[in-house]
Amino acid sequence: KLCKVRKLLTAPNKVPFLVTHDATIRYHHPDIKPNDTVRVEIATGKITKSIRFELGKLVMITGGANIGRVGVIQRREKLQGAIDIIHVRDSIGNSFATRITNVFVIGEEKHPWVTLPKLKGVRMTIMEERNARLEKNAAQK
Repeated sequence: KLCKVRKLLTAPNKVPFLVTHDATIRYHHPDIKPNDTVRVEIATGKITKSIRFELGKLVMITGGANIGRVGVIQRREKLQGAIDIIHVRDSIGNSFATRITNVFVIGEEKHPWVTLPKLKGVRMTIMEERNARLEKNAAQK
């Protein structure tokens, strides 16, 4: 199971733990930072692998206007006193930007850790959707 790291904290008695979007894990690896993705074994709750949040990683957008899109991180725009903006390019070359809280790393540039949806996370334009729907209806008749 993939989990996005939200925070790193220290419990009483100096026990390090991390908070993901789904669970809390104690005694994590010290190289793991916020916004990284960890692979957690469901049976034991232990981290088996982790992937850094950095340029060139494959991401899925989990919120905002671009929800469901998949692409590669091109640039991170750090805004002082505001939320960071991540610029992403999808597989057909379209670029878009979203907040860092909406970005979930799912693998290396060409090797996702999960199965991608039918269109590989590429959003069609309104005209492309219309033409595909018309072709589908014509083929059914």
